[in-house]
Amino acid sequence: MKLIKQTRRTAYFVAGWIFLGLGFIGIFLPLLPTTPFLLLTAFCFARSSIRWHKWLLAQPHMGPLILDWQKHGVIRTRAKLMATGLMVPLVSLSLFFGNVPLYAKICAAVVCTCVLVFIWTRPSQATDRRASKRHIDIPE
Repeated sequence: MKLIKQTRRTAYFVAGWIFLGLGFIGIFLPLLPTTPFLLLTAFCFARSSIRWHKWLLAQPHMGPLILDWQKHGVIRTRAKLMATGLMVPLVSLSLFFGNVPLYAKICAAVVCTCVLVFIWTRPSQATDRRASKRHIDIPE
């Protein structure tokens, strides 16, 4: 039983680093969204390593956004605007000036639209009612 538990923790830990790497790459590639990978990283680190989970949450640019999502299901307006401001121009350039097949352009447009719809349908601020329903204890 202990071996299974340790194997599971190791798998979460490795997955956390993979998701963190994909999130980092997503900073530069418009169709690879950073935020979902950071949330997956936090999920994996919370189940594998308290130390690395605390490290992730202590990061000045990532930590507050992850905590907002974990505690309240919130994506801040500034983050929504930044995501939109980066995705739309970069995807538009590849759609109009890229020498790629039509199906790839359609897939890029659909993915970008779905991601933006998801982002903009999330709340921008926590409410007391929502906070009490989605509360997650974060280790000190």
